[in-house]
Amino acid sequence: MLTPQEFVADLFNPALSFLPKALFVALMSSAVCGVIGCYVVLRGMAFIGDAVAHAVFPGLAVAFVVQGNLVLGGAVAGVLTAVAVAVFSQNRRLREDSVIGVFFVGAFALGIVIISRSPGYSGSLQQFLFGSITGIPDEDLYVVAVSTVLLLALAFLLHKEFVSVTLDRESARALGLPVFALDLALYVMVSVAIVISVQTIGNILVLALLITPAATARLLTDRLGVMMLLAPVIGGSSALTGVYLSWSLDLPTGGTIVLVATALFLLAWLLAPRHGLLARWGQRRAAASGGRARGPGPADGAREAAAVP
Repeated sequence: MLTPQEFVADLFNPALSFLPKALFVALMSSAVCGVIGCYVVLRGMAFIGDAVAHAVFPGLAVAFVVQGNLVLGGAVAGVLTAVAVAVFSQNRRLREDSVIGVFFVGAFALGIVIISRSPGYSGSLQQFLFGSITGIPDEDLYVVAVSTVLLLALAFLLHKEFVSVTLDRESARALGLPVFALDLALYVMVSVAIVISVQTIGNILVLALLITPAATARLLTDRLGVMMLLAPVIGGSSALTGVYLSWSLDLPTGGTIVLVATALFLLAWLLAPRHGLLARWGQRRAAASGGRARGPGPADGAREAAAVP
């Protein structure tokens, strides 16, 4: 296994230029997915995140076949599908999750059909589904960087509105907020965040980068602002550690990043200071000990008397 010093040396090795590019995309993806993922977790939109990951696939496939930019192709497909879902969901005869299931699975199937018509079908499909640290062109670095800045800026500008819709949609509507437009904006932001993450982590695993760091941060704090700071840090740490381990041990990059993020989630679930398993167990023990030390009081006697027939 490589030492951290050897890994840093490899990052600056001109013969391994793909390695720093992969790390850059992974870190940028973690930052934007961490922030956007907080809204997804708070609104219970994990299914939407999974569906968007499928929806961007035909755009990636078309871009690959025509030798275009994968990020832009995926973003166009994700945005168009998100708009279609938002529009069709206005028909109250169908629940939103039903419309999502129809459109996003259909989009994924379309992507498989498109890419199957291209040469090297097997290798291309594997790269899309599971990621590849060697397949990131230089121009994608600029697209990812610009997309990250724009998404973070948009999240900052619409933060209050997103929180209002998340907490109470009807109250937000009564206050005159454009709930439909805000939903559409969030769908688009989720789509773009997923697209810029697909090349490193893969279409199958990309949902973990959106959900797991935000869910971990949710266990560690009750404040949304702190959660939105913690989630990108957790995601970035997972990306850095995952790329290091995958390069050192010759493991799949996307899978290793996800496993590191999952391990951090399990640690938080167990050790979080207020909401972790051990903390809640200690609180229950303290409450039980306090009850025994207090002994029966007047209220306890009244309840016992009332229970006697």
